[in-house]
Parts: sequence; structure tokens; C-alpha cells
Amino acid sequence: MAIVGIEWIIIIVLIVIFLIWGPSKIPELARAFGKAKKEFQKAVKEAEEIKEEAISTIDVQELKKDVDMLMEVAKKLGVPTEGRTKAEIYNDVMAKLGKSA
Repeated sequence: MAIVGIEWIIIIVLIVIFLIWGPSKIPELARAFGKAKKEFQKAVKEAEEIKEEAISTIDVQELKKDVDMLMEVAKKLGVPTEGRTKAEIYNDVMAKLGKSA
């Protein structure tokens, strides 16, 4: 089996690492990379937990009421709503009311 493409790059990188830091530093580097990976995974897990907690605290009924109220106000002000995002509608409503969005 011949070594081609990416395998050569990996071999060269490993040789350069070995030459720069020597055999005694490689285990330290591996431990440092392992710790960094563990901390990264911990941070990702915490971020997911925070996201799930935030999602679970959203009151869907209140949100629906707010959207319904926005649509009602937009219609009363003559702001078109068809095919537009809620953010666009909100910005137009605020502009009609003379407030910056």
C-alpha cells in the first residue's frame, strides 16, 4: 500500500513536531491537547444546558399573544404583513409610530 496525499502531510507534521519538541515533550503536548479537548467539550455541554433551559422557560402562549398583537397593530396602521418576517413588520410598525426600532 503506497502512502499518498494527506498521509505524507501527516507524517511530515509528526516528524516536525518530534524534531521541534523532542520525545520528552510529546506526552506533555498530548496531555495538554487532551485537557483542552475536555474543557471544550465541557463548555459545549454547559452551553447546550443553558440553551435547553432558556428554551424551556419560554412561554409559548405569551409569545403567540405578542405576535398576534403585533399583527393586529400592523393591520390597524396599514403595514403590509403578507410574506414578511415579524422583524420587518415590527420595524415598519415602529417607524409608523415614529420610534426607532
